[in-house]
Amino acid sequence: MSLHINQINQSEKPLYIKVNEKDNVATVVNSKGLSKGTVFPSGLELKEYIPQGHKVSLKKFKKGDKIVRYGEIIGFASSPISQGTWVKESYVTLPSPPILEKLPLATKVSAPLPPVEGYTFEGYKNTNGSVGTKNILGIATSVQCVVGVLDYAVKKIKTELLPSYPNVDDVVALTHNYGCGVAINAPDAAIPIRTLRNLSTHPNFGGEVLVVGLGCEKLLPERLNPQEGSENITRLQDQAGFKQMIATIMEMAEEKLIKLNSRTRVTCPVSDLTVGLQCGGSDAFSGVTANPAVGYAADLLVRAGATVLFSEVTEVRDAMHLLTPRTINEEVGQSLIKEMKWYDQYLKRGEADRSANPSPGNKKGGLVNVVEKALGSIAKAGTTPIVEVLSPGEKPTKKGLIYAATPASDFVCGTLQLASGMNMHIFTTGRGTPYGLAMAPVVKVSTRSSLTEQWHDLIDLDAGRIAQGEATIEEVGWELFHLIIEIASGNKKTWSDYWGLHNDLCLFNPAPLT
Repeated sequence: MSLHINQINQSEKPLYIKVNEKDNVATVVNSKGLSKGTVFPSGLELKEYIPQGHKVSLKKFKKGDKIVRYGEIIGFASSPISQGTWVKESYVTLPSPPILEKLPLATKVSAPLPPVEGYTFEGYKNTNGSVGTKNILGIATSVQCVVGVLDYAVKKIKTELLPSYPNVDDVVALTHNYGCGVAINAPDAAIPIRTLRNLSTHPNFGGEVLVVGLGCEKLLPERLNPQEGSENITRLQDQAGFKQMIATIMEMAEEKLIKLNSRTRVTCPVSDLTVGLQCGGSDAFSGVTANPAVGYAADLLVRAGATVLFSEVTEVRDAMHLLTPRTINEEVGQSLIKEMKWYDQYLKRGEADRSANPSPGNKKGGLVNVVEKALGSIAKAGTTPIVEVLSPGEKPTKKGLIYAATPASDFVCGTLQLASGMNMHIFTTGRGTPYGLAMAPVVKVSTRSSLTEQWHDLIDLDAGRIAQGEATIEEVGWELFHLIIEIASGNKKTWSDYWGLHNDLCLFNPAPLT
């Protein structure tokens, strides 16, 4: 990606970014926006005030003319637009999505990039070959009914037991709203059940997970981890009152804490990392600063042998014509199309469509529609071939760049990527969000320097410097690569872990409730 930054003195003069030579709109960079009458070095004069992140027309548009950003059509002019005008959402007609059946498959598979060698991190090796970036006691649940009791128990474990086991980072309860009153044998029930099962075997739990059930739920505790013995399961209906429930959970937890406390970090290759990529609170800078920098880091990780997951179906659907050619073969390409078709039908059943994305905050940040958002979103995926496609909550069988199908919701996407074994999470944001996960470190990358300044104790890496010309995509990408290694090794904490800002797990359950 080449950025065309129009400026004289970036600290005083007006600044816009044109992403591609074909673009006929550009994005205003100045933090306070630019007033009517502002003249750029190119000679372009603004006809009205334009806020930061919003688009200015670089030409005169007739009704129906193509509006181009990232070198791609993001819409059509709904009415005439003068040069130097603020290109608002109401001026842009949403184009039709790519026709899935007509997309090329595996036609632009890039040659392997040179390997990135010699990089390691300090992680927790598990007996099954997976590697943790944290050392956590995980307590799974088979039904929402047990959550009140478990929350009480976890508080006691953290205050009364955990201080005696300093090598254990945390105690995390895998609570959710599933298990009872569900169509347990419906075809789509496979998604939440698979998700919960794979969450319970997350590498950061070291294979020492407990399961707390009630006793009458449809999702039997044994289905969460069929390999686990009954000694790791307790049912509250088998206990003689509340105090015994808590005592039983505490006793079982301490047995696990003793084992987890004996774990130590060892040197591991970067290929043992599974890194999930996501954006939330996106804005018009997401696709020109943070996401391309993350994409560069993703390429470095793949070249080092790691597994990289990118997701969010509605935020890639309109860029499918750029992704299917990158699938490693036609079989993977067909799998990608299959996931898109499934989600199209899912939205149709709910009488919704892709126009429900973006959010009001995305629009306030300068994104006019889901097409523009998708084109910026896929920049996180870098340039390497897509080697595998996962249905929601599945675990990968390959290393490299993988598409893990998930909804775009931050919390649901994060939960599903954890189920896929993610042990590092990279989260880009333009509007800002204190989002975090207890199960894996979340590195937040800002799209704007002004957000980093405002949220100096929440943002881990500032990619906004790219927009000002103070750093390149490549430089920030390398910074992120090194930061991932430092955090995965436990040498540095993300801000969300420092403050303990951890969001709830949110299951994706498209199956009926009974």
